[in-house]
Amino acid sequence: MPGVGGRVAESGHALARSFRNRDLRRLQLAWLGSVIGHWSYSVALSVYAYGQGGAAAVGLVWVIRLIPAGLLSPVLATFADRFARKRVMIVTDLVRACLMAAATALIVADAPAPTVYAVAVAATVIGVVFRPAQAALLPQLARDPSELTAANVASSTIESVASFAGPALGGLLLAVTSTEVVFALNGVSFVWSAAMVLGITVAATAGDGKKDRPGFVRELTAGVGAITGSRQVATVSGLYAAQTLVAGAMNVLVVVLALDLLDTGVAGVGYLNSMIGLGGIAGGFVALVLATRRRLAADFGLGLALFGLPLLVVGLVAEIPVALVAFAVLGIGNAMVDVTALTLLQRIVPNDVLGRVLGTLEGVLLAAIGLGALLTPLLIELTGPETTLVIAGAVLPALALVSIGVLRAIDRTQAAPEHTELLRAVPIFGPLPEPVLEHLAAALEEVRHPAEAAVITLGEHGDRFYVIQSGEVEIEGKRFGPGESFGEIALLHDIARTATVTAVTDVVLQALERDEFLAAVTGHESARATAHEVAAARLGRLESGLPPT
Repeated sequence: MPGVGGRVAESGHALARSFRNRDLRRLQLAWLGSVIGHWSYSVALSVYAYGQGGAAAVGLVWVIRLIPAGLLSPVLATFADRFARKRVMIVTDLVRACLMAAATALIVADAPAPTVYAVAVAATVIGVVFRPAQAALLPQLARDPSELTAANVASSTIESVASFAGPALGGLLLAVTSTEVVFALNGVSFVWSAAMVLGITVAATAGDGKKDRPGFVRELTAGVGAITGSRQVATVSGLYAAQTLVAGAMNVLVVVLALDLLDTGVAGVGYLNSMIGLGGIAGGFVALVLATRRRLAADFGLGLALFGLPLLVVGLVAEIPVALVAFAVLGIGNAMVDVTALTLLQRIVPNDVLGRVLGTLEGVLLAAIGLGALLTPLLIELTGPETTLVIAGAVLPALALVSIGVLRAIDRTQAAPEHTELLRAVPIFGPLPEPVLEHLAAALEEVRHPAEAAVITLGEHGDRFYVIQSGEVEIEGKRFGPGESFGEIALLHDIARTATVTAVTDVVLQALERDEFLAAVTGHESARATAHEVAAARLGRLESGLPPT
């Protein structure tokens, strides 16, 4: 078991590898441009609405944007499973860019405010499909579980930074330019995002563009069914929704805390929110370090507790230093929940419904934020702000404690199949996404041969690919040992075996059936290229009378 230093080093390595992954890097750069543009634009939209109708107009704009987005999110998210996710993201970006251009033109033309609001609503609704598609695409690009977690940490960190950098940028741009300029720049950010996504290389999945799919209604309900039909998925989704409900309450409580209990004035609201943002940046890395323990569901429960307990503490001790530290801890918990919940769902939900599950959950989360904000003033009126803070803070730790059995079961069942690491070391399989690699590991069949037995005979039909677990074999005078592989030439070229393979010692092999091997390798561009390079090199040496390398 590695110590803390070892875990930090392992986490840093995983994060660095995720940035070296070209496709993951482009996806994160797309997200960076999109989310900073979104936050800058949100400030500009609020300022525009305030100028048109005061505070009431600002509230109205937020409500009419969030409610349709929440209701339509499960419907629109079906596109993330029905079509190639890369294409869905590009189309979404380009449509939003066109809508921003339209909104800019309307403001310049001094069109009625409702027309601008209508375009803003359309852009928000169209945008709800982007995040589920992006999150569902991540497992197809990540090469192992640590890289997937690191990629989610990067996304969470980008969102945390953008949540305070974006509004600051929007305010600065408004100070030196105008509302329509910020709208236009948001459109440019969507074009940037589309350009980044366009350069991503991703293998087609089984569901991309299939014509023999079930009807749209069945596809729509499949997302809900995938959540309610699995105790593990339902538990993670329910706890995540509960955390978002408390987050909605916190949006109200932070104002009450700053103005009424701490007496810091309006500036205090900003300070407390800044501490959440700073804690969120640290929390992403904490989640990545803890992920090396391979207990992601337990870390999810810990994140829930860290999000709730600070509210409880502040309700009991309403002092400025305590509140600042508490909200930083709350930010750590928030990032941990975001990273671990998303990574868990990416691992336990089948890929063919992942987009719909995430889209359905997105709608639930939006509703939970609104419900939390709606109920909190009523609870404050009934019990007072201190008691409301204590109640809100106690909810999540209590739910995490009640759910600990299910969370532990998730950690037990989500361990990678036994021989995943053995396959990961095979060059042909190196480029494969983790879910594909784990599927292959689960499909392996152990084969044993005594010393001097023929494993493969020249000229026979090839039906399996082999990886050596222990022992040695000989091919044309060259010995191969643990971790090395053979048998790919006949499968890739659909020809008879090109050499005899003999066991030098007692040997234990892990065999992969022809169909499983070909489906995995030929379905992924980099793996296919690597496999053909290996096969061509070995075949060339055999034809030249040299032993294979």
